[in-house]
Parts: sequence; structure tokens; C-alpha cells
Amino acid sequence: MPYLRVRIASSDQKRVTTTQVAKMLTDLAVTKLGKSASDAAVDVRFTDPDNWFIGGQPVSQNHATSFFIEIKITASTNSRTDKSAFVQAAFDGMSKLFSNISKTSYIVLHDVASDSWGYGGKTQEYRYITGDKEV
Repeated sequence: MPYLRVRIASSDQKRVTTTQVAKMLTDLAVTKLGKSASDAAVDVRFTDPDNWFIGGQPVSQNHATSFFIEIKITASTNSRTDKSAFVQAAFDGMSKLFSNISKTSYIVLHDVASDSWGYGGKTQEYRYITGDKEV
């Protein structure tokens, strides 16, 4: 049950759609982290590259694209290797979608305690204890 929030500063917004970004990240959550595609939520937002700064300079100055991806996953459900593979694949995936990706683009995985989040009114801890997989 991952939740992904994505911010992208790019002038390629007309060429790359939010749907393309969401699909790519959902696929990676499934293939790299073993998450359920049907429970993955992705929020994609484009930001004006004139308002995104790296080293005090707007990314638009170099016609670059930069991004910040954060994903919340249930703690202890993925190994360091899984997480590393996701980070690399997400960076590579964004690099395929957008031209001139800045290396100063971030991907953050948040491990959230199973008793501290859930969906459908039930925590992940409850689902684990009861074996409840109902959405």
C-alpha cells in the first residue's frame, strides 16, 4: 500500500504526462518493492522550473529537470537492497521520461510503522494480525 508524492520541475510538462509518471512509479513499486498496484496511490505535481532552485539557480536556467519523489511504505516490509533498487530504477525511469535530469533530484523512502497508517479504516498492523486483505 504505497503512497507516492512526486514534484517535478520541468519544461517537458507538455511532452510528459502525469499519467506516464504515475504508471512508471506504480510499476516500480510493484516490481522493485513487491507492492500491490491496486493499492498504490500516486500524486504527481508539476512545478514551474523558474521556481525550483539548485545551488541558488533556477533549473530553467540550464533547461534542466529536477524532481522529488517520496514513497511511504510499511516499515520492515522491504530490504535495503529492495529500496536501493527502487531508488536507482526511479531515477532511471525519470531520466527516460524527461530530458536533462539534474543529478540533484531526490528519492526518499519513508518506513512508516504498521500501527501508524492504513487504508479503508484499518491499520496495516490490524491487517497483519487478522490476515485481513480486504480493501
